[in-house]
Amino acid sequence: MTDTLYTAALDPDDMRGAVRDFPQHLATGWERGEAAESFGLDAGPFDGVVLCGMGGSAIGGDLVRGLVEPTASVPFLVNRGYSLPGWVGERSLVIASSYSGGTEETLSAFAQAQERGARLLVVTSGGEILDRATADGLDHVVIPGGLQPRAALGYSLGVVLRVARALGLVELADGEVEAALDAARQRAERHDQDQDGNPARDLSARWVDALPVVYTGVGLLEAVGMRWRTQIHENAKHPAVGNVLPELDHNEIMGFESGPEGVLSRMQVVALRDADDHRQVAKRFDATRDLVQDAVGGWTEATSEGDSRLGRMLSLVQLGDAASFWLAIRKGVDPTPVETIQQLKKTLA
Repeated sequence: MTDTLYTAALDPDDMRGAVRDFPQHLATGWERGEAAESFGLDAGPFDGVVLCGMGGSAIGGDLVRGLVEPTASVPFLVNRGYSLPGWVGERSLVIASSYSGGTEETLSAFAQAQERGARLLVVTSGGEILDRATADGLDHVVIPGGLQPRAALGYSLGVVLRVARALGLVELADGEVEAALDAARQRAERHDQDQDGNPARDLSARWVDALPVVYTGVGLLEAVGMRWRTQIHENAKHPAVGNVLPELDHNEIMGFESGPEGVLSRMQVVALRDADDHRQVAKRFDATRDLVQDAVGGWTEATSEGDSRLGRMLSLVQLGDAASFWLAIRKGVDPTPVETIQQLKKTLA
């Protein structure tokens, strides 16, 4: 019999439940996003769409950007910082995404968007940004609060997906969304099992004494790789790095040739692959593996599952979220608090 890892004492704020409930959060976000279809949004008048956010409030925008790139009629940009690009103006749509409503970088960009006369849409659970949007009569969608922003990804992702469809940036039928949600619910149950054979739990065992290195192809899974790294950082309080093919084959691959043995041997590479990876990217994954796998501690591949681009993207988001949670549990670390980030905010304040 497999020894169980989980004890409630390690997870007093129930991050396990938040990971398991991702599909329901996504369904709720999609439902809340229906309001966007009444805002009169249309990509035609816009020269671009900019989602402003930080951390867990921004990653939904990154995922949507990867999803819509092949079909979007205008650029979709995720802006992480205090200032907007110079081209943003009256013909631009700015989505201000702040789960708490008090993210200082997003509030700064929000104020700039107002000054420049951009069309604004706010996605938040409350706070100062909602107060401003309400006072100024701006379009806004309110999502449920009470979670860490990273644990609320499903809510914000669902809303931004609905906005992207309303804008005509992506074709996304209701049936396709429901099928992706059904598959996500099944995966959530599988990833929640505290036993060997759970792929997320098994994967986490490779990382306890190692440095996870997450590689993806450019495009659909690029933001998924970022999500894996940031979830490992915040949930497990554990370092993780990563890169994207084909770019890493033009530079990073040389680091495996004569790097410090004690470092290389503790690197665990995880290659996230997708059926729609460019054929040359697929070849590069194989060639890169053959060149570096003997130098590192291990090379693991995870291939997306599903019939649609949305479904395949979600499959690996869920695997990474769950694996980072189980890594925290293996290490005896509470996956919810982010005390160093909070201390940094106090210092800056």
